[in-house]
Amino acid sequence: MSRSPSSVFHRSLFAALLLMSPFDLLASMGMDVYLPVVPEMPRILGTTPSIVQLTLSMYMILLGAGQLVFGPISDAIGRRPVLLGGAAMFAVASFLLAGAASAYAFVGLRVLQGAGAAAALVATFATVRDVYAERPEGTVIYALFGAMLSFVPALGPVLGAVMAEHLGWRSIFVLLGVLATAAALHALAKWHETKPMQPREARPHMAFGAILRDRHFWTYSLGFSAAMGSFFVFFSTAPRILIERASFSQLAFSLAFATVALVLIATTRFAKCFVGRWGHAGSLRRGMGMLLLGAALLIVGHLAGPPSFWTFVTPMWVIAVGIVLACSVTANGALQAFGHAAGTATALYYCVESLLVGLVGTAAIVLLPGDTAWPLVAYASLMGALTMFFLGSLSRHDRARLPEQSKTIEDVREPSASR
Repeated sequence: MSRSPSSVFHRSLFAALLLMSPFDLLASMGMDVYLPVVPEMPRILGTTPSIVQLTLSMYMILLGAGQLVFGPISDAIGRRPVLLGGAAMFAVASFLLAGAASAYAFVGLRVLQGAGAAAALVATFATVRDVYAERPEGTVIYALFGAMLSFVPALGPVLGAVMAEHLGWRSIFVLLGVLATAAALHALAKWHETKPMQPREARPHMAFGAILRDRHFWTYSLGFSAAMGSFFVFFSTAPRILIERASFSQLAFSLAFATVALVLIATTRFAKCFVGRWGHAGSLRRGMGMLLLGAALLIVGHLAGPPSFWTFVTPMWVIAVGIVLACSVTANGALQAFGHAAGTATALYYCVESLLVGLVGTAAIVLLPGDTAWPLVAYASLMGALTMFFLGSLSRHDRARLPEQSKTIEDVREPSASR
């Protein structure tokens, strides 16, 4: 299954983004757009809140754990069939959810929807790794996808609330089904196979051990977790801080939240230049530095007085720059040694990120006052500092392995990292 030179992935970055980004967005929308109607679902389905909670939990579990199944499958049979199968599964489940009347059927269909999202997501990112691993466009794609994953939680619930109010809750799942169908039909016509040729005896599922022993994989996966988890903690605590304590209206809160998304998008515009100048390790190091600087500014703001836009949101702008710098390079840094098993490596990359963000991020929110900046300060500081430590250890390890060469492995991986 060789790459076609006439593939859309090789002709136009815009066309490639138009082809791939819907699957990145739909995986997140499947969770976020549904949130506003969750409180009403026990009454609608005639069940308990704990059962309805399963419709959220099972989707998230399948979205993360499902990638461990579909990653190796995509390495074995290719990205295209996994992508199309996952999109079809997501679409069918969405349409059936719109007509569901039983609580248990609803939970089961959410499991199917989460599995479809996982398959489409892992195939998308494995394709990015296949095509753009050695090309500067990969930096733009990873940074843009990271910004999308941060921006959707801000807009998804608003869209879901508006649709539920004017068209009913079922319209939310009809919309997801229509969007997934449109994306799948587009992919059916344009998405060519990108999986590199492998020897017949190659067994992608045996790559798990090699990936989990790789220092680069863990260092850059930790950096990705630090970046995305910082946004997760911000997203989780911002309503309590700005609406409850700072007395923002819902509109004022939405506008304040949107400024962070705008910083993410604006920084993405320059990510390619930054990475070209600083390299992978240099960009990740600077990204973690921005997380630590933002955490320090949050402490100053907290000590200066009650929470406000200037003491809570503007430090998050600094952290947002760090998020983009990190997300621009973490996928390539973690996966670059595993082109032969990109699907498996991608699945592990996102699984590690989901576990770390879920466990450490949730612990910060639960154990520290959730209506203050301390959860965000703790998470960004801890994960940022830990990533910096791993980066230093990785650099020393690489130099020790190749003392006789004029260039270290880090120099080969990112020529300008020392700038």
